[in-house]
Amino acid sequence: MKFYGYRRADGSVGCRNLVAVIPSVVCAADVAQAIVQNVQGAVGLFHHQGCSQLPPDLKRVTDTLIGLALNPNVGAVLIVSLGCEGTDHARMYQEIQAAGKPVEIIGIQKLGGVSKAIAAGIDAAAGLVRKISGQQREEADLSEVVLSIKCGASDATSGMASNCALGYAADKLVSLGGTVIFGETTEFIGAEHILMRRAVNQEVADRIGFIVNRMETRAKSLGCDMRKGQPTPGNIEGGLSSIEEKSLGAILKSGTSPIQGVMEYPDRVRTSEGIKKGLWIKDTPGREPEILTGMACSGAQIMMFSTGRGAPQGYPIMPVVKVCGNPVTYQHMEQDMDINAGLILEGKKTIEQVGEEVFAKILETLNGEMSKNESLHYYSAIEIHTLGPVV
Repeated sequence: MKFYGYRRADGSVGCRNLVAVIPSVVCAADVAQAIVQNVQGAVGLFHHQGCSQLPPDLKRVTDTLIGLALNPNVGAVLIVSLGCEGTDHARMYQEIQAAGKPVEIIGIQKLGGVSKAIAAGIDAAAGLVRKISGQQREEADLSEVVLSIKCGASDATSGMASNCALGYAADKLVSLGGTVIFGETTEFIGAEHILMRRAVNQEVADRIGFIVNRMETRAKSLGCDMRKGQPTPGNIEGGLSSIEEKSLGAILKSGTSPIQGVMEYPDRVRTSEGIKKGLWIKDTPGREPEILTGMACSGAQIMMFSTGRGAPQGYPIMPVVKVCGNPVTYQHMEQDMDINAGLILEGKKTIEQVGEEVFAKILETLNGEMSKNESLHYYSAIEIHTLGPVV
């Protein structure tokens, strides 16, 4: 099976052709935002990291920003640097350039302040937009697709309908040679043994157990049991009684394929060792701003997002398609939800039928159809998952 996308210099294929304006540090975010507001075809990745953090987190942020820049949906990049930040903006520029992607960098301090940087940035971003605007879509195989999957604002219908439909679509893409990534380590707790049985070998199984224990240990280091934050109040109101019940529903979205390995948060699908194929876990939290960043920096062109109570947000450089398991929510939030998986619960469609609908929507979105949150520009809230304190 085929889709039509934008072929990049590194061989990846994007379903969007965007100029990403990336501040290397939170102190440069306002300048980056002003640039984006004045340049059609540019999107901003406005985060709150990049300074007064410990070295492992500064490296983690730098690696994540590079991964976002190398996402195949990004055709060109403008880096907005302050000049004295902790992240390595020079390495960002070098690695993006080495990948063959058009990239420019401006420095606020070097240029003489905010107004001069905004003017220079508008010119640079507009030039990049013009540079990539003539690129045409070309045929690509579905084996080149990287699909990310998530559930959020879940209720009891998520595990009974929308997650099941996503699992069907995930299995189908893997069978066609594609890559699927899922995360939300906090929502493996109580069901991690099931995931471990699906690992391709004992090493991968042990790694799944390790990341779950690491996440729980991090919470315990603050004197708190993870189970006091999960399920969330909204989950409980939606009928989920325990973290184990939530996890059993959450892991259904991964389907039944063997789990090939575990990726750390900044890891990318395309590496010097080759391209990761099949079903992978990425160690992430469950909160949307952090996990969507983690999936986009992996190289995912698209995310399918299961919800019951209704989570409307998207991501600047990655279409996020909402599959709603609750038919009442779908009717109430139809302008935000893309697919009504609640038809399964109403007995009007089977899991397989909705799964095929999900798969068809993946193809339509890859070929250029906007998700509803894209059309509403509801995608500005992003964040990077870090581990240590701000100092």
